[in-house]
Amino acid sequence: MRQVLTSFLTLHWTIVFALLALICIDGNRGVAAALGVIGATIEGTRFVNLDNFVVVAPLATALLVVAVLFFWAFVEALVNDATSPDADSVARIAFICASGVLSLIVIGGAAQGINGLFMAVAVQLAALLASYVAMLAERRSVVAASGEGEIHAVAHGMAKAAAHNSLLSLISGRTVSKTGSNPRGGR
Repeated sequence: MRQVLTSFLTLHWTIVFALLALICIDGNRGVAAALGVIGATIEGTRFVNLDNFVVVAPLATALLVVAVLFFWAFVEALVNDATSPDADSVARIAFICASGVLSLIVIGGAAQGINGLFMAVAVQLAALLASYVAMLAERRSVVAASGEGEIHAVAHGMAKAAAHNSLLSLISGRTVSKTGSNPRGGR
């Protein structure tokens, strides 16, 4: 069974982080525009110019790494089955890295005196958490559905074997009860 929600969410976060990285490296807009896309308003900064290479390069690189991790999780969701034991390890790493990058943005923004950044990043972190919980729920439902199918197959096989043994005992004329004695009076 394909993981439709997982594929959609990982592709969505891939596009979001790739676009943020692209906006960061754009010479006309830069980090201020990327933070504006997140929801923060840049009125003025205290220390460093946000269009400086020292700020732009690490932030854009971190955002691209997160985008690549989400793309890897997307490919992993398309290729692999949800019942494999390592199915969500790449997605887990991508969500952890995305949370880390957003936390670093909050720390850097607080150091620069950017107003409104905490609430904007908190909304993004909540969206990441909701996406991760939805992906886990989908994975568990897929695993549970496949587990029910296996249980049904085992029960079906046991029922066929019991019916087969019953028919064989009827054909041979020997019926044996649970206690092991023959109900016709024989031994």
